[in-house]
Amino acid sequence: MKPPARDAARTAGEEGADSTPLLQGVRRVEAAPACCSARYNLAVLAFFGFFILYALRVNLSVALVDMVDSNVTAADNRTSQPCVGHSTPLTALRDPSGKRYQWDAETQGWILGAFFYGYIITQIPGGYLASRVGGKLLLGLGVLSTAVFTLFTPVAADAGAGVLIALRALEGLGEGVTFPAMHAMWSSWAPPLERSKLLSISYAGAQLGTVISLPLSGVICFYMNWTYIFYLFGIIGIIWFILWIWLVSDTPETHKTISPCEKEYILSSLRNQLSSQKSVPWSPMLRSLPLWAIVVAHFSHNWTFYTLLTLLPTYMKEILRFNVQENGVLSALPYFGCWLCMILSGQAADNLRAKWNFSTICVRRVFSLIGMVGTAVFLVAAGFIGCDYSLAVAFLTVSTTLGGFCSSGFSISHLDIAPSYAGILLGITNTFATIPGMVGPVIAKSLTPDNTIGEWQTVFCIAAAIDIFGAIFFTLFAKGEVQTWALSDHHGHRN
Repeated sequence: MKPPARDAARTAGEEGADSTPLLQGVRRVEAAPACCSARYNLAVLAFFGFFILYALRVNLSVALVDMVDSNVTAADNRTSQPCVGHSTPLTALRDPSGKRYQWDAETQGWILGAFFYGYIITQIPGGYLASRVGGKLLLGLGVLSTAVFTLFTPVAADAGAGVLIALRALEGLGEGVTFPAMHAMWSSWAPPLERSKLLSISYAGAQLGTVISLPLSGVICFYMNWTYIFYLFGIIGIIWFILWIWLVSDTPETHKTISPCEKEYILSSLRNQLSSQKSVPWSPMLRSLPLWAIVVAHFSHNWTFYTLLTLLPTYMKEILRFNVQENGVLSALPYFGCWLCMILSGQAADNLRAKWNFSTICVRRVFSLIGMVGTAVFLVAAGFIGCDYSLAVAFLTVSTTLGGFCSSGFSISHLDIAPSYAGILLGITNTFATIPGMVGPVIAKSLTPDNTIGEWQTVFCIAAAIDIFGAIFFTLFAKGEVQTWALSDHHGHRN
């Protein structure tokens, strides 16, 4: 299928127009088939990589419920349970040998947030290194280090909360380079009219990793003990690293099995979008309002995302009173919806641009508004539904599902405004977007000392208000075309 021509007369300054010179001024090359192509194989391998990364990231949220002495948790909850118990009583654990620790709510908050203290440090360095040496090895080592540190989680927990916090921070250091490295790779691999599809496939692995790891962690906690959660996912991460190093290349030019047709298609489609300059234009980059629009949107949406990612199992247990098995399954349900939404919205976004002549900026704005405002509305509704268990789970599921639209909204705008520096831009925006993961669990824990419905309503309303603000800011100031500072020679390309 040939990418249809776009309105070449539209100018960069025209409000709401997509002035990205997709294939303008370049000899038109027919799109290479997607099936079994090198670019889609990369997307699939990246999908499994981010699947593993998020499994490694979120499994502690479920394990922590089983790691903490229930007597300590009961002492922390100084009021009666707000909702009546309704779950079927569990039979005795088959292997109750997992150790329990005397960690209060504040300590648990620091353990859950520690990952992000390491994660925030390597975002910008990761993007810069990926732009210089390529993203393949950087992403692979990021996954490998996170997997290896995960294997030592039971040992660290035995050594004390401080050691576990330090280990989680080290995991964050390794994982911090992964998203910038992947963005840097896509700047060389993703044709403009396939960006939404390719990136949504690769990053949707994060959601499916959450979907699988949450209920699987609950099952492991019940039938075995929590230590096996970390052993299982750590070993899988090491296996993936071997496959990644063996099968992936940094660019189409260095790929050993890519077809000449596909290589020409990718290189031709990117020829007018990449810069050949060696130095990074830091000053104009940091003064770019479209970049800060992405920063604000990324920060705002991640506040909601990380609040649910780290604390949803706790909310399911303490407020909605689901047992450990139900907890894992129901905590994963929203992320299954988000995974499905990411895949479908990626297809829809590119079809709107390629077939229906929608501008890039229009698609990014609309999808971001749906993903952020929709998430906020249903999150608040879930908080105010009280003890209606079914409706609460339904609203939380819809809220997180709608967040999947953001994957084709602000999440890939870095590639729209500066594909040559996409890894660095993602490093910058993800640095700010990591702050909610660091402080969100601590603030949420401090706001819910008694685990009442009213306290959790406050947590949800704060997250929703931040999300809506980010959506408005992005809508006002985002752009959909390559910025002039990212094309210093305006016709640069990679040899």
